[in-house]
Amino acid sequence: MNRLGRHLLGAFGPTFAVLFLLALAFLGGLIWFAAGIDTPTDDPTSPTDAIVVLTGGSQRIDVGFRLLVEGKAKKLFVSGVHEGVDMSEVLKTSPQTPHWVECCVVLGHSADNTVGNALETRAWLEAEHFHSIRLVTAGYHMRRSLLEFRRLLPPEVTIIAHPVFPEAVRPGTWWFSRAGAGVIVIEYIKYLGALARPHLFPHSAGSSSP
Repeated sequence: MNRLGRHLLGAFGPTFAVLFLLALAFLGGLIWFAAGIDTPTDDPTSPTDAIVVLTGGSQRIDVGFRLLVEGKAKKLFVSGVHEGVDMSEVLKTSPQTPHWVECCVVLGHSADNTVGNALETRAWLEAEHFHSIRLVTAGYHMRRSLLEFRRLLPPEVTIIAHPVFPEAVRPGTWWFSRAGAGVIVIEYIKYLGALARPHLFPHSAGSSSP
C-alpha cells in the first residue's frame, strides 16, 4: 500500500468502521422489525370496553365493524377520519355491515398521524370512562402504534393488539414485492424516529406518558 493509501486508511478507517457498525445495527433491527409484522393477534376473543381503528389502510374499518358486530366491545372509535366524512360515508366502505352499528360508532376527526391517534383516543376514553381497547391497524404499523399509545394512554388502560394484513403486505409474501418491502423499510424508519423522539425533543407531544 502506498503512502497515500495508508493516509486515507488512517484518516477514514474509524469513520468507515462506525458507518459499517451503524449499517449492521440498522439491518439487524430491520430484520427484527420485519419478523414481527406477520404476527396475528395473540388474543382474538377477549372483550374490551372499546375497539379503536386507526384509519389509513385497507381492511381496518371492515375488521373493526366485524369485531363490533361480534360483540367484542361496547363501542367502536375510528380515529383519524378526514374532516367532513360522516357515518354514512364510512358505512359505504363496508357495505356488508348492518346499519344498527351506527349507534355504537364514534368518528374522530382531529388526528392526522399516529401521535394524534393516541391523543384523540385518550381524550375519548377519558370521556367514556373506558379502561381497555382492542387496537386495529395494519400489522406493519402496529409496533409503532403500540409505542405511541402506551406512552400517551394511562398505564391502567389495557391494549390488545389486533393487526390486519393488507394485500401489499400480506404475511409470507410481502418480501417478494418491491412495494411491500418499501412499506416495511419506511415504517421501520418511522419507528426508529418514534423511539428517538423523546431523547431529541423531550417536551414534545408523545415523548412521554402524561
